Amino acid sequence: MARAVSLIRSASLSDVAEYAYAATAPADARLIFLAGACPLNADGSTAAVGDYAGQAAKALENLRTALADAGAELTDVISTRVLVASQRQADLVTAWKVVRDGFGDHDVPSTLMGVTVLGYADQLVEIESVAAVLD
Repeated sequence: MARAVSLIRSASLSDVAEYAYAATAPADARLIFLAGACPLNADGSTAAVGDYAGQAAKALENLRTALADAGAELTDVISTRVLVASQRQADLVTAWKVVRDGFGDHDVPSTLMGVTVLGYADQLVEIESVAAVLD
């Protein structure tokens, strides 16, 4: 199946970043704007309380489900923003590694941000994303 997302890497910028610096989708692609994927269990409780990696994994699982419901998958994601409720860079990196590993070779442009608080009780991680598919 043809993919709508084309990742763009820059030889002019540092290769330290673990993601493409830009991505494009053709004009006829259907864009899917996803709500932030949260680490919530089906009953509404927060998963993996106190565990940045565990919450990132659950948020990624929920992102996959939302994408599937919209007719897409992780390889259709064109960008992400990973929000981590922490002032410690190590906590951000812990969450990022889980998200990065989950995306594998599809290293979409991403922003990793430390925030003061997220919306649900005990929530530490949220993943915002946009996807593009060809129908």
